[in-house]
Amino acid sequence: MKDWDDGHPFTAPVGSFKPNPWGLHDMIGNAAEWTEDWYDADFYGKSPADDPKGPESGEQHVTRGGSWYNEPRHVRPAFRWTGVPSSYRSCDCGFRVVREP
Repeated sequence: MKDWDDGHPFTAPVGSFKPNPWGLHDMIGNAAEWTEDWYDADFYGKSPADDPKGPESGEQHVTRGGSWYNEPRHVRPAFRWTGVPSSYRSCDCGFRVVREP
């Protein structure tokens, strides 16, 4: 058992933990987030400081945050993993679906 064991062997069921200050559940730590941004190792060094969108195209996508599989230091929204191909499949990486009222 690791110090960061949350009691679930893989991803935790939705709503297993208290919401964040904005009332949102499961925003970090359950699964890394596969994003729309293309990966470029040098992009953030030359990108705009505010809300960089990433390169226009590429071969791999950025994943953010960490999952149940990662150490706590990787489980934060600002953490970005190196690129993963669009065909990547894993039990610890997913994407978010947004529903607007």
